[in-house]
Amino acid sequence: MSDFHTLTVSKIDKNTPNSVIISFAVPGNLMRDFAFKAGQYLTIKHSFNGEEVRRAYSICSAPHDRVLQVGVKKVEDGLFSVYANETLKEGDTLEVMPPQGKFIVIPEKNTAKNYAAFAAGSGITPIISIIESVMEDEPDSKFLLVYGNQTKENAMFYDAIMKLKQNNPQRFFPNFIYSRSREEDSRFGRIDRSIVNYYLKNEFEYTRFDAFYLCGPEPMIDEVSSTLKENGINEKAIHFELFKTSEEGMLVESHDGFTQVSIIIDDETTTFQMSQEKSVLDVALEKKLDAPFSCQGGICSTCIARVTEGKAEMRKNQILTDGEIAEGLILTCQAHPTTATLTVDYDDV
Repeated sequence: MSDFHTLTVSKIDKNTPNSVIISFAVPGNLMRDFAFKAGQYLTIKHSFNGEEVRRAYSICSAPHDRVLQVGVKKVEDGLFSVYANETLKEGDTLEVMPPQGKFIVIPEKNTAKNYAAFAAGSGITPIISIIESVMEDEPDSKFLLVYGNQTKENAMFYDAIMKLKQNNPQRFFPNFIYSRSREEDSRFGRIDRSIVNYYLKNEFEYTRFDAFYLCGPEPMIDEVSSTLKENGINEKAIHFELFKTSEEGMLVESHDGFTQVSIIIDDETTTFQMSQEKSVLDVALEKKLDAPFSCQGGICSTCIARVTEGKAEMRKNQILTDGEIAEGLILTCQAHPTTATLTVDYDDV
């Protein structure tokens, strides 16, 4: 089920002083497996001193580019991000899972829409893929980008964004926000309530946006989302992607008993007793089952499975919609059993 493939790093480009773009060579027999939608991510697996590490990185290339790329920003004490920026080289191999994710746009050539995106820092990585796809495959649509960074030097994909603006001057409207430097043709500060209101109520007062895409630190996403709702934007039109979260989550129901769990992976069923204090994914991994996972923090969709018998409560959920939950889908890294028996099917998603 954890369907990793060995891919060769074909190229590494320094994008900013603290970020790189990694290109992968995808062999012909895996082209279909690694076809992706704009906005999706890759889970990368690598071992450091015998310890397996998994990280999810958004694909920054667009589907029409016919190249598979991810952007990796170096994070202080980030094991893989430091390795990618300082040690990884062309010709090295990495274990990569096929594309996943629900933070997507599927362009339609005969559709004319107005999109807006608010991105901060490395949150631009899925957004740049989405923008390029819309510009290429939805020629009558327009796109507003509000992009925040500390300085211009740290703005990932700055040159690519300016090229998109040059090629689409009547359709693409990038706006840069810097918190630690004052630059020409940019605003000073952070993406906050006042910034959102400025673009909605002033510069784009007469534009009706069909969809909003938010990606960046959790406080920014929360503030932008709440401001959009205050301006009458329907929650269904607001899409967001988190790279990390400070939210611990909590359980409402009591989980002090034991459950007989049946887990279905690759058409094989494994049944065992588990404590309700543990998550379904944690116990599956303890049992050496090949359950798919990446972030283990409830912010990606890699570990989704379907409950076909019994019930489970999620400690937190920032991915699944109410409709998907009603259909039985759970994030197994966050799900704790609440019934005496539970059947979880990783294949039926």
